[in-house]
Amino acid sequence: MQIVISGILLGGIYALLGVGMTMIFGIVKLTNLAHGEFVIIGSYLSTILAKAMGVSPIWSLIITVPLLFVVGIVLQYGLINRVMLKGSEPALLVTFGLSIILQDAMLLLFSADAQHANISFIKNIFGRENISLPGGLYVSILDVLILIISLVTIGILTIFLRKTYLGKSIRATSDDTQAASLMGVSVKKTYAIAMGIAMATAAIAGMCVAMRWTFYPSSGGSYLLIAFGVVVIGGMGSIPGTLVAGLIFGIAQVAGGANYGMLISYIILIAMLAIRPQGLFSK
Repeated sequence: MQIVISGILLGGIYALLGVGMTMIFGIVKLTNLAHGEFVIIGSYLSTILAKAMGVSPIWSLIITVPLLFVVGIVLQYGLINRVMLKGSEPALLVTFGLSIILQDAMLLLFSADAQHANISFIKNIFGRENISLPGGLYVSILDVLILIISLVTIGILTIFLRKTYLGKSIRATSDDTQAASLMGVSVKKTYAIAMGIAMATAAIAGMCVAMRWTFYPSSGGSYLLIAFGVVVIGGMGSIPGTLVAGLIFGIAQVAGGANYGMLISYIILIAMLAIRPQGLFSK
């Protein structure tokens, strides 16, 4: 029971890591190899802003989410949309180049020293870091907070995609680009907004990473692999599928422990590719 509880709580942050990737993977049909670096940029921005303002890292989202949203739109409009006209391979190479540039830039700006966001606000507010449950079980308050942030983010995205005109245009573009264009949807604008949303979710995921783990400029690659695994298991373009896949990944990792957790997670990924390559929730 403790493994299941801890795995579900860990799965919340994994789902956040996968949401941005599934937006781009499912809508723009692009594997963004720089997604992990954008998550780490969100981690650095949250840590620095929280320290400078003397507040908890959560308040930094007021700045980081709009900032990375704009960066995503500019990046898609100014660079990726241009190379996508030449096919998916040049766009893939561009994101690979971006990941290298961003990683080296973070190394120059922040050095290779380990970083971690200040989470003393949890103890200041609740007076403790863990909550005891009957039967000797416990939960981490930080992990519960991250799971709530993940559920709220995924819920807002789901409502946005299903209920708003812009969300419907994004889904239409994902289903059939040519038909959406004939109906008056600007495909380039839709792609840019989708990238902006993906970058905004990367800012949220980065803040959660900074609070839970130590991170470095080179940490993006490991989080990219986790995001990719979550997208494959949940189904390309499925926001609810991302949440379920994140929970599966989290439980598998906790069950395997520090030595075998990621191994078990990737064995599940390989099995999913063999049995149901479209993912659990993909149509």
